[in-house]
Order: sequence, then structure tokens, then C-alpha cells
Amino acid sequence: MRILAAMSGGVDSAVAAARAVDAGHDVVGVHLALSRAGGTLRTGSRGCCTIEDALDARRAADLLGIPFYVWDFSERFREDVIADFVSEYQAGRTPNPCMRCNEKIKFAALLERAIELGFDAVCTGHYATLIPTDAGLELHRAADNAKDQSYVLGVLTAEQLAHTYFPLGTTPSKAVVRAEAAERGLTVAQKPDSHDICFIPDGDTRGWLAEKVGTATGEIVDRAGEIVGSHEGAHAFTVGQRRGLKLGVPAADGKPRFVLEVRPVSNTVVVGPKEALAIREISGGRYSWAGAAPGESEFDCEVQIRAHAEPEVARAFVSTDGVRVVPEHPLNGVAPGQTAVLYVGTRVLGQFTIDRTVSAVPVDA
Repeated sequence: MRILAAMSGGVDSAVAAARAVDAGHDVVGVHLALSRAGGTLRTGSRGCCTIEDALDARRAADLLGIPFYVWDFSERFREDVIADFVSEYQAGRTPNPCMRCNEKIKFAALLERAIELGFDAVCTGHYATLIPTDAGLELHRAADNAKDQSYVLGVLTAEQLAHTYFPLGTTPSKAVVRAEAAERGLTVAQKPDSHDICFIPDGDTRGWLAEKVGTATGEIVDRAGEIVGSHEGAHAFTVGQRRGLKLGVPAADGKPRFVLEVRPVSNTVVVGPKEALAIREISGGRYSWAGAAPGESEFDCEVQIRAHAEPEVARAFVSTDGVRVVPEHPLNGVAPGQTAVLYVGTRVLGQFTIDRTVSAVPVDA
């Protein structure tokens, strides 16, 4: 096949490209420039898509003997990922920018251009597996559960999966990938994995958002509506947060309180006991299927609400309004804006963005 290898500058994408070359494919490497801040430099494991990363990707491509290009996707990234991130927080939701990047950039904008240029598939260093069936390709978890990235790939559609290549999916561990990189002479063999939000490399999400949307004093209330504190911007709070609340009125039982809800219209933050974070039902209207859609409108599955959360046994209900999921046991600290990915065993069925949650604890409890 003609393969376009997305090379981030990390060890995973470098080894993935190398394996594509070894498999006999016609491979071209490409690095996505997602920021126009020319002086941006990586600090340890914080951030990605920097000048340093582009140079690392180029060195890897040179070693593999494949053509290499840098494509400027910064404007698309700003509109589809960064602007979306800000607007979601302003709406009182908790977005996942990695999901949006996969959905809008790596497997939409990049894949579209790749197909236009005659490539058969885009190769990435994600840890996930594709299994062919009579109904088409299925997306499954990686062999290494600790590195599995199928959750952030849950946004992919059947058409996108048909043009995707994941060479690392069956690799037993990240240690094997690093050892292989070292054996191949790749200088990124011991490069730290990136973490946190790539466009907020210092990790200060609250400060970054304050610069983008400003501050606005508002009230912090308990579940009964009583004022217990104040804040300088509801966008700085997320469901499940405990630290930084600075409440002026202690709880009657003396126990810590957590953020239960963010109401952007009234600029209000609702707090309450930890028990009230338990959620008995989630639902959302924006959904997609990773491969063939389920044959039934109701089915048993597992639901995962964070990249590294444990999947929970659940029952899903699909209608024209969207997807509703009732877990066997309450979920903890779920926020609107998060992505719920549905599995059956190791297979990813699909995903939806959570719009609504139902607490397992009544307000007057």
C-alpha cells in the first residue's frame, strides 16, 4: 500500500513508520505543524508538536530512508480543537481535546488530504488493533492494556478505519517498542512520552482559560441553593474537583465538598458531598459507530468515560434522540462534555459526547 505515516516526533510513531517500511509498503512521513508559535520548545514530557518534535521526526524519516514533509494544519487545529476546547468550557462542559484532534485533524483533515494524494492509508503510532470481519474492520483494544489507546480512537468511523494502519497494536509492551527503536538507531528511543494538553504545555489549564475568556465573579452554592462561596469564573471548575474551592461556609457534617455541576448561564458552581458524584445514567445526542452499527436498539456493553478508566458493565439504549447508558453500578464524577466509549469485550462499538447525567443521590438525601 501507499502509506502516509503521521510522525509526531515520538518513539511510537517512528517505530510504526519503520514497521510499515519493513512490511514492504511505500511510505512517506509527514509531521503536522499544529502551532504557528515558531519559538515553541518542548519541556521534558510536556507538550508536543514543537520544533524539537519536528526535527526528531525528520531525523527518524532520514534514518528510515523515506520522504518527509511538514504540513501546516495550525489553522484547522486552532478552529477545530483549541476553539472547541474554549467554547466547551464556556458552556460548562469538560472537553477532551485529544478526541477532537483525532476526530477532526488526524483522521479527518489528514486522512482526507492523504486520500486526495493517492495514499491508501494513514499510519500512526496508536496502540490499538484492527480486526477484519465479514461486516468490515473492527476496532479493538491493544495487546498491551496499559498502553491501550482505543478509547481516544472511539470517534473513528467505519470509512476512516478502512484507511487506517496501526502497526503497534499487537506489541506486548512499550518497553518492546523502545528496545526496537534503540536497535534501529532511532534517537527518540528514550524520549519521554508527552502528557497533558499539548497546547497548554505548562499544565496550567485554569490560567490559560482565564487569559482566553477573562474572569467574572460568581457564586458557589450547595445542592439546596445556599451560597457557600464565590469564584472568579465558572469555566475554571470541573465536576469532581475538590481543591481550590475556597468555600466560606463549611459543610454541616464537616466533610469535604466537591464540584457537582457548572452552570455557565448563571456563572454558578454547585458543590456537594462526594456521594453525590455517583451517576446512575448518562446520555448524549452526538454519537458515531466504529465499524458496523449495533443490530439492536438495546444491548449490553461496557462503558468507559476516561482514557484510563476501568470499563463498567452497562445497558445501552439507542434512539433517534441519541444514546442513553445505564451502568450496572453508578459511575463516579462524570461531567457533560466527556466522551463515553462503548465496548463489547475488546471491541470498540462507538462513542457519544455526554450531554446529560442523572445523579444516583437525590438532592434531598
